[in-house]
Amino acid sequence: QVQLVESGGGLVQAGGSLRLSCTASGGTFSIYAMGWFRQAPGKEREFVAAISRGGGSTYYADSVKGRFIISKYNAKNTVYLQMTNLKPEDTAVYYCGADRYKELVLHDSYDYWGQGTQVTVSS
Repeated sequence: QVQLVESGGGLVQAGGSLRLSCTASGGTFSIYAMGWFRQAPGKEREFVAAISRGGGSTYYADSVKGRFIISKYNAKNTVYLQMTNLKPEDTAVYYCGADRYKELVLHDSYDYWGQGTQVTVSS
């Protein structure tokens, strides 16, 4: 079974930067469409960013566009989220998703999910 493991979360001050990583392991090798969602307490999980299987297309939520960059390294089945100019409203648990066959996934419909990593941005 494929497993996703996120890393890079932590506590930062407003205006700071953080880089999240997510690596898929197990199962047979595959190139995935991947993305990031986040969930704050009392809120539903919301879309943050997504990248196509080949990495040629990216899509961002309006709230993070211009501040976050998603990228991937297919040889390692790893997706990254470079987060800059962080704001307190970015505080949430960030989840990585991977899809085996879709080109780009913008909804909560990934084949696999990580356990999440906490990002906390102080005022």
